[in-house]
Amino acid sequence: MTENIVFPAASGDWLAFVTTRRQERLTQVEALADSLKYGAERSTSETLEMWNDLQIALRQARSEADLLCEVHPDAEVRAAAEEGVTDVHAAESALMADAELAAVFTATDPDGLGADAARVREHLLRDFRRGGADRDEATREKAQELAARDSELSLAFARNIRDGRREVRFAPEALDGLPEDFFAQHPVGGDGRIAVSTDNVDVMAVLNYARDRETRLAVRRARADLAWPANDAVLAELLDVRQQRADLLGYASWADYETETRMAGSAARVASFLDEVDAASKTAADAEYELLLARLRQDIPDAEAVTAADRSYLLNRLHEERYAVDALQVRRHLSFERVLGGLLSTTGRLFDIEYAPTTDPAWHEDVRSYDVVRAGERLGRIHLDLHPREGKYNHAACFPLAPGVRGRVLPEAALVCNFPRGLMEHREVQTFFHEFGHLVHEILGGDQEWVEFSGVATEWDFVEAPSQMLEEWVWDAEVLASFALDDAGVPISADLVARMREADAFGRALLVRTQLGHALVSYHLHMDRPADLAAATDHWYEVSAPFGRLGGEHSYAAFGHLTEYGSCYYTYQWSLVIARDLLTGFAGLMDPASATRYRQEILEPGGRRDAADLVESFLGRPFTVDAYREFLGSH
Repeated sequence: MTENIVFPAASGDWLAFVTTRRQERLTQVEALADSLKYGAERSTSETLEMWNDLQIALRQARSEADLLCEVHPDAEVRAAAEEGVTDVHAAESALMADAELAAVFTATDPDGLGADAARVREHLLRDFRRGGADRDEATREKAQELAARDSELSLAFARNIRDGRREVRFAPEALDGLPEDFFAQHPVGGDGRIAVSTDNVDVMAVLNYARDRETRLAVRRARADLAWPANDAVLAELLDVRQQRADLLGYASWADYETETRMAGSAARVASFLDEVDAASKTAADAEYELLLARLRQDIPDAEAVTAADRSYLLNRLHEERYAVDALQVRRHLSFERVLGGLLSTTGRLFDIEYAPTTDPAWHEDVRSYDVVRAGERLGRIHLDLHPREGKYNHAACFPLAPGVRGRVLPEAALVCNFPRGLMEHREVQTFFHEFGHLVHEILGGDQEWVEFSGVATEWDFVEAPSQMLEEWVWDAEVLASFALDDAGVPISADLVARMREADAFGRALLVRTQLGHALVSYHLHMDRPADLAAATDHWYEVSAPFGRLGGEHSYAAFGHLTEYGSCYYTYQWSLVIARDLLTGFAGLMDPASATRYRQEILEPGGRRDAADLVESFLGRPFTVDAYREFLGSH
């Protein structure tokens, strides 16, 4: 009988919850490792099953710590959870560098193993090599030391972003153009000014609607300097440590180390793929940029360049003027509560599941928890932590919480976002659907015998594809009409949605160029390890997107993906190629047969098969770039 995690009901019990559970599980991990090395002789199947037990305990300890250090409202609990992340990472690196443990599995005989068990064994032998278990003692110790330092620096980098929230104060007239509900939520202070924070909710509102360019520039600069200068030295050392790890283990670069286990396979393939994205998007992006510049010059005749602070505002203006899409009109249909209900209803129909609210305690009163149910059977539990607060992770992500193992552990995951409590931007709704795609993947992929394959367990450069694909549902008139209602209960019109789709195509190439910039920064900071991080970052954004730089920016300091994604932000465009192709396998977005086949072929297998094989099973052919090129308008 599988049970869900029971969180403390009293705030004073959380510290013990975080520390005791971690210690118990790490003690269990150590005992199982010793038994594998020094215990009785076992068959290959028995040896792998014991490893599975070890990994279940390790994954549970890691997932709980990873989440709670980012979301718990008590700073002391967050700090204890951070210690837990460090301890778990140390245990993981020690296991993978353990020559005696590696020898146990090297000596196993794969004959007679089922396909899944053979895959576990194959991956494990690979991971022992990647951890340095086949090296001499000095190398193994150095590998663990560097891995521990990587973990410490990554945690510090994320903490500085999380705790680096800033505010800029403006006279009310400087915020002319923003929606009425923004002013209701941001009252004028005693100094006669309004505080605008670097939270995504505030930044998006200003960049979308503020007519005063200086206001947009000020907010953009504040956001771009989040966690600077604190993260300067942290990132510089992190890049150096990662290259030392690559050198030690025989890899030409950290990107080569990371991509060995991914679809791309090598740093060279990442570089060539980014060249392909460049070629596919440049002409269309240049044409779009000229239209933005012309529109900016209607307001500011001597403007020399469109900056990142202007892009969203100008796109909104052009969408309104060219396509009759008023973003303020659209958002009137998108109240948070209705969007949440619509998301649950849509994904429920799509994946043949129901969401049953629970009243069990969680880490904050904002959290909404649901059991995921099909035909009366609980498949897992999800936790939605969706609004900003002090000390909380300030972006949007899905955090696995308990790895699903058939008959033993019920899969759980948390969605951590920072959405407004009132009206939402359509892009925020798109983000909501995207992140929820990860969440359902964790749960529906969580019915596995082997914990390694549980949840989102495919190659990392595929993991965004199911989420990017789910974004398409927020552009469908029928889907939107089911929950996008104004205060009078009138649904958004099909005509408006059609115009929104047409408007969305304009600016798409520029968005891809922005993503290309992020990918180039991610890749080249790791490949080149420049002495001047700001200059290098500016360079790669300048060659990827035509937008003028503000000067003096340090956006790399708050580029949170540099820790978990490392050199591999290319993942987003790589996955998008696949996501656009996956959509061609649907007879209609709400077609039950297509949705069932997608769920069974893509989501439910978890990591039991290579991603390319999953896609081929669903499409009946290998994936191609054709749908992606059509999406970009390049043929």
